[in-house]
Amino acid sequence: MSEENPMREMKIEKLVLNISVGESGDRVTRAGKVLQQLTDQEPCYSRARYTVRTFGIRRNEKIATYVTVRGEKAKDIISKGLAVKEFELRRKNFSAAGNWGFGISEHIDLGIKYDPNAGIYGMDFYVVMKRAGDRVAKRKLRKGKVGQRQRISKEEAIAWFEKTWNEDFAKVLN
Repeated sequence: MSEENPMREMKIEKLVLNISVGESGDRVTRAGKVLQQLTDQEPCYSRARYTVRTFGIRRNEKIATYVTVRGEKAKDIISKGLAVKEFELRRKNFSAAGNWGFGISEHIDLGIKYDPNAGIYGMDFYVVMKRAGDRVAKRKLRKGKVGQRQRISKEEAIAWFEKTWNEDFAKVLN
């Protein structure tokens, strides 16, 4: 009788990997190649919203690259990233909506071979969590609201994180 409700089960919806270079040109393209090498997907490029002369960027210039990964591939990449962080995150890495993220300073720690032409890039990992029934709020027809009990809280996300990566001694520090 103590079966777990399948509608309360939390899953990873997607993983967003972002490399923000802060300048346009060849470095952004090389950062995109690093992401493509890691995920086997074509990366997208973010553009500057406005000109900042002190940073040397102009409006609509490509300054960052990102890729969205879903499914088992996302879980594998998250495991590699967490291994770099030694499976330790801080409470402030978790948002109030239950999503979480972290950053690494060198992409070569993920097991990618160092290429002197590309250089070394840091990257951000951002994981979006969901529960079954989440589509109700996102669909076009007969859109509804997701109840408060069905939303993921910060504490639930932390508990899920520690339980899921339990075999790797996952910890959430203060």
